[in-house]
Amino acid sequence: MAYQIKITPTVFETLEAITDRRARSAIVRRIDALAGEPDKLGRPLRGWLAGFKSMRVAGQRYRIVYKVDNENKHVLVYMVGIRKEGSRKDIYALAEHLIRRGLIQEE
Repeated sequence: MAYQIKITPTVFETLEAITDRRARSAIVRRIDALAGEPDKLGRPLRGWLAGFKSMRVAGQRYRIVYKVDNENKHVLVYMVGIRKEGSRKDIYALAEHLIRRGLIQEE
């Protein structure tokens, strides 16, 4: 049975801001692929992001941060962004910041 994909408004805003059409369409295709077997596509994150998964996209530059609810067959895509290790704009740094502030609720 396929998983239902739920996307946060932040993801829609991020996708609209990406000017490279090929990168944007690659991200959308990867999000759609999560409906099949989301546990096999991403890798688990650690630390403050434990419980979330991440998947590389578009030449491995972008990341999709999501959570899988196997019981209800849902995949919730929380964030999409660029991986810039050491930068405050790094997708993982932003996600961790939002979790610490309580703006991303763990299910």
